[in-house]
Amino acid sequence: MQNNSDKYILIIWDSMTGGSKALAQSAADGAQSDPDCRVRVKLLHADDANHDDMLGASGYIFAFPERLAAISGPMKSFFDRCYYPCLGHIEARPYAMMICAGSDGENALRQGMRICQGWRLKPIDDNLIICTHAQTQEEIMAEKIISADDLRKCHDRGAAMAAGLDMGLF
Repeated sequence: MQNNSDKYILIIWDSMTGGSKALAQSAADGAQSDPDCRVRVKLLHADDANHDDMLGASGYIFAFPERLAAISGPMKSFFDRCYYPCLGHIEARPYAMMICAGSDGENALRQGMRICQGWRLKPIDDNLIICTHAQTQEEIMAEKIISADDLRKCHDRGAAMAAGLDMGLF
């Protein structure tokens, strides 16, 4: 059993235009917002994360964009690299997913949830789809500005994950 000071939330993110990075950072800020919480945060880009990071973590937040109605390439590569080395070793750990989408996000969310289901992870709440309404090539490729309300949702999700781990609920 992990001591609370050994627990950490692994936040894995990918972003080309800053939207998902903002979601991940807001979740990290939320997870670190209670000075009495002893759960740490490890924030990594999907290219820099590996199965050892997954195996050491107590819970996970995945933040990524939907690209062409699917999980973004770097995030999919992360899942591909880590899936089998983690299979059978991380069951029942909590997770949350945050999708930054132009209009829908549902397919990327379904893909992510299937991976988490295969690992037997437990969602802490409904997963978030943050819609930017970017539809044209210019809007899709532009730097994303996420609303304060949407960032608050991500912040709250990070805070809930940290609090739940700290209290032993997850």
